[in-house]
Amino acid sequence: MKVIKTTNPKDIKPFAKKIRLPLSKSHKGQNGKMLIVGGSQLFHSASLWSAEVASHFVDMVHYCSTEENNEIFLSLKKKFRNGIVVSRKEIDNYAEEDDVILVGPGLERTKETKGLVDSLLTKHRNKKFVLDAGALQMMDVSLLKKLSQPAIVTPHQKEFEAMFGFSLYKDSEQNAASVRCTAEEENCVILLKAIHDYVSDGSDEYMIEGGNQGLTKGGTGDILAGLVASFYASSDGLSSAICASYILKRTADELSKDKGFWYNNSDILDTIPKVVNSIFL
Repeated sequence: MKVIKTTNPKDIKPFAKKIRLPLSKSHKGQNGKMLIVGGSQLFHSASLWSAEVASHFVDMVHYCSTEENNEIFLSLKKKFRNGIVVSRKEIDNYAEEDDVILVGPGLERTKETKGLVDSLLTKHRNKKFVLDAGALQMMDVSLLKKLSQPAIVTPHQKEFEAMFGFSLYKDSEQNAASVRCTAEEENCVILLKAIHDYVSDGSDEYMIEGGNQGLTKGGTGDILAGLVASFYASSDGLSSAICASYILKRTADELSKDKGFWYNNSDILDTIPKVVNSIFL
């Protein structure tokens, strides 16, 4: 297992080099287009946090939620100006158009969610997917093996155990090995969210150390999912997952200098671009 620490900026450099940055002569749409499928009347903020962070890094964010939540989203357009709300009727068209599809933030655990997630994975098996939250809890895991490009899944411990049917350990080496073996078996990249995150594409295994207890607040996982998908739009899955995990933890490190653990999601969203700039430029 290889350990990547936010206290040692050199650790992230090999992976940051693999993230494709916007080209100087590129045009609109050439630096990534993302479809986000999430949100509900109950959890309307979750997918908005994913959309907010994605708007910093991809050229276009297409957002699809329940009809009720679209009304909420439209009312927030004065704040979020860098995305387009699309209806469920149009979802397949945008899934084909966009480079990456993030499914799950804010989706409720219902039969409708299961049908939606399984339909997207079946109809668009050639696309890049990032699967989070409600999608992980309701999807048919066997569909991962049928995708032409490995999906990135971002479970916490309980979601991982429910998805894959076995318990994790307290030992970090055993957990890293379990994540690697599962990623290989299921044809995916796994980003296991924990105090230390574990990432594997089935070949290598990594542990990302850093951050602090301010990241236990609701919504930080939705921000992470949006960041992962933003990078995956134009880069490989393993580097995208590792860099996103590192950046979120490094952002928490930076915020703690002035705010302790008392920062919120708005603080994280405001600080991530500054952290990314310090790493890539």
